Amino acid sequence: MAGPLIRIWDPLVRICHWSLVTTVTLAWLTREGWGLWHEWLGYAALAVVAVRIPWGFLGPAYARFTSFVSPPGDTLDYAKRLIAGNEERHLGHNPLGGWMIVAVLTNVVLVGLSGWLFTTDRYWGVEWVEELHEALANSLLALIAVHLAGVIFTSVRQRENLAAAMVHGRKRPLD
Repeated sequence: MAGPLIRIWDPLVRICHWSLVTTVTLAWLTREGWGLWHEWLGYAALAVVAVRIPWGFLGPAYARFTSFVSPPGDTLDYAKRLIAGNEERHLGHNPLGGWMIVAVLTNVVLVGLSGWLFTTDRYWGVEWVEELHEALANSLLALIAVHLAGVIFTSVRQRENLAAAMVHGRKRPLD
């Protein structure tokens, strides 16, 4: 099974991925008592998403949403094969991973926008906005946990270090 690895994820996809990991982690760590640090980290996370979304339409093949966001029926079929233990390996993201990307990017935008809303004159100190921001942040943490579990599961199941692949951008070819 050893052999040359092929380039899958381009540098911008990988930089956006790890920048989002960093900004979301630091925003979470600064959620209490860090004021402007927390806000600017949230804006940085939004900026990462603002770069990644156009790249999902304009970037190289494996960066494009069309390469990994499958129709719901195909995603359900993949999930059934996964449960049965006979899912196919994908060079890019598998259908469940593709939808996870959409969910995480959407949630980061919603967390960031609700956080920004809370800083405006109209909604400063409004309890429901603060509660919405916190609930969205908690849902983002849940999505991250599911994402990490999926990466670990798939890495073990397919004997491939997906986290390392997101660092160097290469994976082994399909068999």
